[in-house]
Amino acid sequence: MIRTVRLELARCAEFPEGSRDHGYELTLPLLADGRLDRPHWLKHRGELGFRRFWGDEDAAHGAVRHDPKGWSLSFASPDGGTDEAIFKGDEHRFAVGEYITIAERDGVARTFRVVSAE
Repeated sequence: MIRTVRLELARCAEFPEGSRDHGYELTLPLLADGRLDRPHWLKHRGELGFRRFWGDEDAAHGAVRHDPKGWSLSFASPDGGTDEAIFKGDEHRFAVGEYITIAERDGVARTFRVVSAE
């Protein structure tokens, strides 16, 4: 099933209370338990993607990818950009209240909380 998942930045040194203004909205293929569904992704790759919102910065968009290294977020940019790895994406549940770590383009691994999965 394809769902829209919102991740918001969890507590960290820079944002001790977390931040609703920093995160991702992802369109993902999820199993009933909230785990990523690779067979569904294979059939619907063109429908899946994400939007990264980061304070006052312009939102960035891209595609959800899977390869032998695992799940990642790939930015649509003329220079090819850098993918952001979803840490243990095959194991984690994208369910409200769960936490997901993403190794972002700046080299920092940040933790996000799932706040909605519709």
